[in-house]
Order: sequence, then structure tokens, then C-alpha cells
Amino acid sequence: MPRFTMAAPPGAAQHPAGPQGSVEAASLVGRRAALAGALLAPALRPARAQGAWPDRPVRIVVPFTPGGSTDIIARALGAELQAALGQPFVVENRGGAGGTVGCEAVAHAAPDGYTLLMGHIGTLAVNPFLYRLSYDTVSSFAPIVLAAVVPNVMVVNPRKVEATGIAELIALAKRRPGALAYGSGGNGSAAHIAMAAFNLATGTAMTHVPYRGTAPMMNDLIGGTIDLTFTGGPPALPPVRAGLLRALGVSSTHRLAGAPEIPTLDEQGVTGFDATQWYGLLAPAGTPRPVVERLNAESARILQGEALRPRLAAEGAEAAPGTPGSFRDFILAERARWGEVVRRADLRAD
Repeated sequence: MPRFTMAAPPGAAQHPAGPQGSVEAASLVGRRAALAGALLAPALRPARAQGAWPDRPVRIVVPFTPGGSTDIIARALGAELQAALGQPFVVENRGGAGGTVGCEAVAHAAPDGYTLLMGHIGTLAVNPFLYRLSYDTVSSFAPIVLAAVVPNVMVVNPRKVEATGIAELIALAKRRPGALAYGSGGNGSAAHIAMAAFNLATGTAMTHVPYRGTAPMMNDLIGGTIDLTFTGGPPALPPVRAGLLRALGVSSTHRLAGAPEIPTLDEQGVTGFDATQWYGLLAPAGTPRPVVERLNAESARILQGEALRPRLAAEGAEAAPGTPGSFRDFILAERARWGEVVRRADLRAD
């Protein structure tokens, strides 16, 4: 390290000569030199390199209560990202107002790669038409990856609804307009919008009962408080397999790989019906591009790998990774599609 010397401070030569004066002068010079050295030290040390992302825990905000499809997929992907990147990926459930509370928190968070959002069809494509938002579901976020596509499963409480197929359900609903009550995880949720599309496609009218999340809604469906729902495979299939609910059909144009015994609505006469949920990872707008690209690459590898793909398939979910740009285009297309359903069905947030 180069040596730095300091000139004697003004007045130092005026100290009395002799040993005592020399000691005092030296002491004064030493103290001032030490102070200057302390001030100069940061400049003399090499600059400490910024830690490579991630160098601390990453938060994934799920804008719903635990137990629904969004939560299940976020936790599965987060666990694999944690193993791959060596830092905790902590899921934080921030439900409320159809998912807008959690989305708003992420939209206004620091764009540093340490706060992410697991968004879905309702929060990103439907809510702009139901709520007055303080953020935009496209420009306020940096899309990372479309994680999974989850066909909805129409399930009924077998003690309350005798229908065993879609045609029987439609006939029952038409005989008793408004009598059948369907639950959802909230206004604008995937179940809500899928049932609105179903009512439009079949000319039926069923009563919407919104809940503060999918898990409490499923509890009430199993308990018999409501009659049916149209929700994603992750929360719907386990109670079906346990004999607690009856599955009538799936909303995609092809059968589920994890439940091939359940026919599609298209097969049962609701021609061309497709109301599929989807989930994707996003960050606040302005998040560094290298962070977005690394998360995209790691997520795509994980979603297509043997560790996660079979788990998703078992829950009726299908991995659907692409680029950040393709995810952004997908959100825009879905906003246009479901905004029209909101308008035609005259849906309201309350």
C-alpha cells in the first residue's frame, strides 16, 4: 500500500523545544494523522463487489390465502428455485380484494429481484375490468415466466347435486334458475370468471358465492354449504379422489394427463369451451434484466424437469414456460379475451 504523509499542522513548530514539547507535538500530529487515516481508509480500500443475485432470501407474494392453486404452484416452484439458487424463496400470502392487495404490494416494491409475484388469470387479466387499480397489470410488472396452465374442473357436492355429467347439470340449472350456488376464491378469481363463461355458453344462471380464497370455499363445498365450483385441478382433484366431491368435466379442449377419466366439456356438448387457468411469475417493473433472465432460465429448466413436471401433472397442471416477452404478449391477449366476458356477463367486484 502506498505511504501517505501529512504535513505538520499549522502551529506545530511553535510548541516548546525539548523532550516534553516534542512529545506533545508528536502526540498532536499522531492524533490528527490517525483521524485523517480513518477518513481516508474507505477510499484506500478496494471497492467491495456487489453480491451476485440472490445474496439474501427472495419473497414470492401469493395474493390469496394458502391452499389454492396459486399457492400450491408458488410453493412447488419456490422450493425448486431455493435448491437451485441457494437462497430461501419464501412464500408470503397476502390475500384480499380479489388478489389486488398482494399485487399492489409487489407493483410498488423495490425492483431489486427480492420481491416476486405469482400472478394468475384473475389478478392479471380480469381484475383490470373489475377494480380501480393503483397499478397496471402489464406496465407495472416485469413478466418472468408463464409457469403453468391449469384446466378447471367442474366439481359438485354429490349429496346436494345429483348430476353426473355436464348435460344433466345444465338441465338442472335451467329447471331451477338461480337455485344452484357456486363458490369461488373471490370476485374476479379464476373460478368466478370460468363460471361466468359457462353460464354465457350454456344459457344457465347460477348464483355466485365469493370467498376470501379457494381453501375456505372448498371446505364449504365439501361441507355442503354451496353446491359446486369450477376451479383448478390442484385443489379440486384430491377431494374427488377421496370421494368427497364428484367431477363432471374439465374446461380445456383436451383431457388432463393426471386425470384422463374426466371428460372435457367440449366432449359433452359445450362445443369449443376453453376456460383454462394459468399462473406466472413476475417482478416489479424495472427489475434488472439479468435477474429476470436468470429467473426465467432457472424456472423453465425446473418446470420442464423431472423433479417438478410429474408433481404438476398429478395435480392437473401443465408446465408452460416461455420467454418473458411471450408471457407479456399472453397477458395482453388474455386481458382482451376476459375483458369481453366481464362486459357480457356484467360482472361486478361487489
